[in-house]
Amino acid sequence: MNAQKLSKIKIALAQINPTVGDLPGNQKIILNYIERAKAQKADIVVFPEMAICGYPPEDLLFKKHFIKDNIATLKAIARKIKKITAVIGFVDTDKEENLYNAAAVIADGKVVGVYHKEQLPNYGVFDEKRYFTKGKDNKSFTVNTAAFGVNICEDIWHTQGTYKKQTQQGIRLLINLSSSPFDSGKFKQREQLLKTRAKETKAYICYVNLVGGQDELVFDGGSIVVDPQGNIVASGKQFEEDLVVAELDLKSTTPKQLVAAKFNQIEQIYRALVLGTKDYVVKNNFEKVVIGLSGGIDSALVAAIAVDAVGKDNVVLVTMPSRYTSKATRTDAEILAGNLGAEFKVISIEEPFKAYDEALKGVFAGTKAGITEENIQARIRGNFLMAMSNKFGYLVLTTGNKSEIAVGYCTLYGDMSGGFAVIKDVLKTQVYALSRFVNSQGREIIPKSIINRAPSAELRNNQKDQDSLPEYEVLDAMLKEYVEEYKSAKIMSKKNNIDLIKKIIGLVDRNEYKRRQGPPGIKITSRAFGRDRRLPITNKYSEFRSNGKSK
Repeated sequence: MNAQKLSKIKIALAQINPTVGDLPGNQKIILNYIERAKAQKADIVVFPEMAICGYPPEDLLFKKHFIKDNIATLKAIARKIKKITAVIGFVDTDKEENLYNAAAVIADGKVVGVYHKEQLPNYGVFDEKRYFTKGKDNKSFTVNTAAFGVNICEDIWHTQGTYKKQTQQGIRLLINLSSSPFDSGKFKQREQLLKTRAKETKAYICYVNLVGGQDELVFDGGSIVVDPQGNIVASGKQFEEDLVVAELDLKSTTPKQLVAAKFNQIEQIYRALVLGTKDYVVKNNFEKVVIGLSGGIDSALVAAIAVDAVGKDNVVLVTMPSRYTSKATRTDAEILAGNLGAEFKVISIEEPFKAYDEALKGVFAGTKAGITEENIQARIRGNFLMAMSNKFGYLVLTTGNKSEIAVGYCTLYGDMSGGFAVIKDVLKTQVYALSRFVNSQGREIIPKSIINRAPSAELRNNQKDQDSLPEYEVLDAMLKEYVEEYKSAKIMSKKNNIDLIKKIIGLVDRNEYKRRQGPPGIKITSRAFGRDRRLPITNKYSEFRSNGKSK
């Protein structure tokens, strides 16, 4: 290939939302976007990393028939590609049955080249070394006499990645296929990296990212084209499918800018939660969701997200008052449901709670009422919601936030009962910020009384969260340091009392067993509970002990 044959080229970035394992469905989406790109007279259309099979396929990759079917799907797509070049992510294999995270270059009805990803991420939510063999071929390709290099996601993040070898050959156009999941700080980081790479290599960089929800992960799209001066000349929408088209002059001219609007950080988080919820519901074939509506801020936010995700007609809100439920929270739950326009039901837990008291009075004789009786109330509510799920096929959305889940202020088989934890990775302070965002969109959805009321589980008289926890601003700052940044107590003690730090660290560490039994939830931070943070349940390590003795 002669890398010096440079010319104008029109490129289309197909930012699509495939479903893991849905090979026929993904094929249909890909072919549709190829036709759309052809209608805009694009020379090349590019799809995200593993667009054929969806990302991440995880242990589906251990099924040989899955690999074979994914390659058969690629070939079926290739046969239909005429008058345009396509670059599509898929899973490749060789004679020794090694697997590769790959990109196929397709023209004139056949695969004319394949690129194998070199840099395999193995941190956070990524396990690519579990499945894939590192690629070694950094060859480039041509279309209409224009030369371009292909690389995949992590390849462009490494300073000695494939992109460097390709541009050293004189390539002025780099195409990067990605499936880069969202977290609240990643969008700016990603943009800055691509600008840096473009200026460093003096090449155009065309970056296409996946969009959509996949279990805990949300892919935010935001595909971009960056010119050799580091300017973003075209960009895709965030959190929805898009076709980004840019005409590039690889010799010199900077193209007209076609840049999509950007969202601020809190709106990015909200849209990620909505998209993650929608795709989990729809891709797992649920029609409706049910939520226990307490009258508190966490369930109010989850209800608002659910209505935006699947529509008010597919959301059922259930309030389950007890003897401890205040009139204010009952009223607020009803007002919220009315504001959202969702179906609203009231089921009292008082009679079942009395029945539990009666059944257990002999076993509990001589003991004081306490947290056990509080948890029974939560478990009755969980049973009611799961009964509705079983009877009507609803998906139960849980309402626990990251602050509560971190320190164990949640009840196994109670408020943790459900199929999907929408705000599992959202700290309590962020819950308030997101609720205010909901109310900033034109009308008050979440009653101000809910936002202003001191948080309480209402499982005993006059209960408040701050009876046993520090203010959430303090707690959340500590959790961010300990859970998300793995900071030691010694470093944390520069800001907080060491006794308080010991208490919070102890609560976080002791409650790993609870978190393991909870439902999956949407990741919106750099380190979420679950795939990001895998600590042993049976774990005697403590930084407050040395040689078995307390410090």
